[in-house]
Amino acid sequence: MHEMALCEGIVEIVEQEARKGAFAKVKTVWLEIGALSHVAPVALRFCFEAVTAKTLLQGATLEIIEQPGAAWCLGCSRSVEISQRYQPCPACGSHQLQVTGGEDMRVKELEVE
Repeated sequence: MHEMALCEGIVEIVEQEARKGAFAKVKTVWLEIGALSHVAPVALRFCFEAVTAKTLLQGATLEIIEQPGAAWCLGCSRSVEISQRYQPCPACGSHQLQVTGGEDMRVKELEVE
């Protein structure tokens, strides 16, 4: 379960932003998670509550925005949406896909006090 380490990273990022932005409490964290990022949103929510206890994120709401996976198909020369790696192109059935998006996880926005 690497989601615990990911949540610790989120806390570090937010604490750095708190020092820059001079805020003391976070009410909501919006997090973008790509479909190909290997992050389980359910596990992330569970770990978020545990990791944020006694931090400026304690009690904060975690809003997850799921992003689709994207790939360039070498077979039909088009950008296609994919839900997992190694699946065939939904347009032509080729397996020659180059992933172009949906691998990331990032803190998109914070609501602070």
